[in-house]
Amino acid sequence: MVLHRRPDYATILLAGMLIIYFSKSLSAQILNYNSTAYVSTSWLNHPSQMANTTDMAFLAPILIRGNNGPRFVCGFYCNMYGSSCLFGVLIFQNFHSHKNIPFMQFPQLVWSANRNYPVQTHAALHLRQDGDLVITEFDGTVVWSSNTRGKPVLGLNLTETGNLVLFGKNNETIWQSFDHPTDSLLWGQKLVPGQKLIASVSQTNLSRGLFSLAVTFKGLLAHIESNPPQRYYKSGFYANNSFEFNRGRFYGWDIPYNSSAQFLKFEPDGHLKVFEWDGMNWRQIAELLKPEAGDCGFPMVCGRYGVCSKGQCGCPDAVKYQSKFFRQMDSKHPNLGCSPVTSISCDNAKDQSFIELKNSYYFAFDSSLYDHGTELGECKTSCLQNCTCKAALFAYGGNGTLKGSCLLLNEVFSIINNKNHMELFYDTSLFVKVQFSDVKNLSHRKVILASILGALFASLSIVGSCLVVVKKRFQGLKEIEMDFLDQVPGMPTRYSYEMLKYLTKNFSRKLGEGGFGCVYEGILENGTKIAVKCLDGFGQVKDSFLVEVKTIGSIHHVNLVKLVGYCHEKSHRLLVYEFMAYGSLDTWVFGGKENLPLPWHVRRKIILDIAKGLAYLHEECSHKIIHFDVKPQNILLDEHFNAKVCDFGLSKLLEKDQSRVVTKMRGTPGYLAPEWLNNIITEKVDVYSFGVVVLEIVCGRKNVDWSRTEEDRHLLSIFKIKAAEEKLQDMVDQKSEDMLVHIEEVLDMMRIAAWCLQSDFTKRPSMSLVVKTLEGLVIAETNLDYNFTNSSVVRMAVVADQEQEAVDAATPLLSSILSGPR
Repeated sequence: MVLHRRPDYATILLAGMLIIYFSKSLSAQILNYNSTAYVSTSWLNHPSQMANTTDMAFLAPILIRGNNGPRFVCGFYCNMYGSSCLFGVLIFQNFHSHKNIPFMQFPQLVWSANRNYPVQTHAALHLRQDGDLVITEFDGTVVWSSNTRGKPVLGLNLTETGNLVLFGKNNETIWQSFDHPTDSLLWGQKLVPGQKLIASVSQTNLSRGLFSLAVTFKGLLAHIESNPPQRYYKSGFYANNSFEFNRGRFYGWDIPYNSSAQFLKFEPDGHLKVFEWDGMNWRQIAELLKPEAGDCGFPMVCGRYGVCSKGQCGCPDAVKYQSKFFRQMDSKHPNLGCSPVTSISCDNAKDQSFIELKNSYYFAFDSSLYDHGTELGECKTSCLQNCTCKAALFAYGGNGTLKGSCLLLNEVFSIINNKNHMELFYDTSLFVKVQFSDVKNLSHRKVILASILGALFASLSIVGSCLVVVKKRFQGLKEIEMDFLDQVPGMPTRYSYEMLKYLTKNFSRKLGEGGFGCVYEGILENGTKIAVKCLDGFGQVKDSFLVEVKTIGSIHHVNLVKLVGYCHEKSHRLLVYEFMAYGSLDTWVFGGKENLPLPWHVRRKIILDIAKGLAYLHEECSHKIIHFDVKPQNILLDEHFNAKVCDFGLSKLLEKDQSRVVTKMRGTPGYLAPEWLNNIITEKVDVYSFGVVVLEIVCGRKNVDWSRTEEDRHLLSIFKIKAAEEKLQDMVDQKSEDMLVHIEEVLDMMRIAAWCLQSDFTKRPSMSLVVKTLEGLVIAETNLDYNFTNSSVVRMAVVADQEQEAVDAATPLLSSILSGPR
């Protein structure tokens, strides 16, 4: 568990100096920490306690609990230099003293609040008067919050079981760390639906990694993150909606037990282990998943594309081919996996084929992802026609049948080379897709065959198109949509309506409502929260559904909301998105009382995230995608304030070489670019809308605000006046104090917004250029025209907004307001 390594002499000397500095009078004070604190209290991160004699880690204790048996401490846990600190709870057994200097013996971090956002020394923890527990950096920016602002919190308590609790005046629990597990469980802690353990990236990088372990209606499931997630373990038992770790037991597993400290940890390699204090160190006493998974049953045991054979790792065999298709990432460490010599490319799909790995198995095959009753040829063809598919596993049915089961993989992790692994089938083969680097290497016969198949495919396509037209003409129903959706490359999971009813508990928890329907919260079988958007009606709703699926069904980017799946069943049309915990940007920017004003560094990150998402749509996809409706309502935030663009119902796909498009006006008044009047529409309309959004984020107000006086109503008009007066700082949102602290950066951001708002679209930057400017790689244009719109466009926007206000007063939220899951 703890790596014993020999530090160099310089490290020892520096550590010794730090110990001497931090340890003055410490031995007399170490046991004087309380286990409870009350509002309002603040603690600075000044590491003072040496926590580990091998890793040279330091701790700034805040609360300590326990005398006999397991002991717990909460505080800031820092690396030697204080450059990376996590606030969390640690379990330990004893203090040790050497030359009157107390050491905490090998404490283990079992919960952390800011694992993805480490802070430095001089950061602070605040238990505020308003009930919120927050971590702030040294400059005052908020890094993490318990989100308990406004709740009747009296104090903070570290319990005897290691649970960090915010409690009220009647000792009721208002918030507790046990409800927000990271990668570990302590005695008495339960894992319930909606919660999951997420392993760290590595033993030294404690941010969230690829592996997750969650309780679902199917039991305890372990997944590795991909699209969709791939399951590598499923328990054979279920425990009434929860799994509890206790002395000698974690539901179905018996665990050796004595009175010393224990904790359960989900390791970075996907293993689930129990550790116990043996008097000198933490010792592994149980490994819960390995008996069933075996040496080769873990997704990354041999890395991506690695082949595991009795615990040994290699690359897919390509002996029979003229060139080798895979190479090891590191010949000295074969367990790091393999990489394709030539990457799979959707643009060169015609140059792709398979290498067959006979008697190979894949860990995710016994999940619910594969198709039954498929012929081998159909399985391989499905993968070849789907540019996101990287491999196909086929299990032969036996008994002379030509049909078997087929699993298509969008990501290939470790492959199992084990003839006896799967006893349910007579034989299994894995077909790994490879890219030929030179099409000329193909034989003449294969070229002729490809031509024949192409001609045949074209003929079939023509016949199929005719049938579709006839079907649409005479049947007039929605099955055509189903045909379309089936042909979208990389299409997400199709769900039945009954399954989505189950996952959302009969659509009981509404997240929002709009003109096209409602959005509900649900939980997938792997414990991942989802947002299910139910579309009602026909006509425009039908078109929006098709555009949304076509646009984002096969593209993936960290700053675009992921489409997890969809449902098209009879009259039901539903879209399943990833869940975004903090909802839409407008609720944070436009001053909702329930939300704290965003600090500058968060606003800046959100702007950069939006820019990256739009740059991907415009320049990095196989087709250029114009969003047409960029606004704060269509920007969603996750629990770490990562921003993602959503709602592609108005989007349009263009060919790469297509620079302009003629289309009817689409979008939201106030965000429409002037060129809409001339029908010269390019991706620069999104750049203009982005400029409006940037200005709203910086100023903390709406572009058009009818609650203000006439001269203060239109943000762009004020922007023009203040720019002429050189008083742009007057427009900056002052609800967040640090906006003025970083006023020069804020003013630079306003100039970038002005660059994006140029009336002449040819003078606006591309979104990729905006990204480079935000990252400091390019200097923004300074010769700017602040007359952003002509009078006719302003009048059009004013009239449209007045009509919108009238509609809003009499009806529920429209689709332009509810823009994606909340």
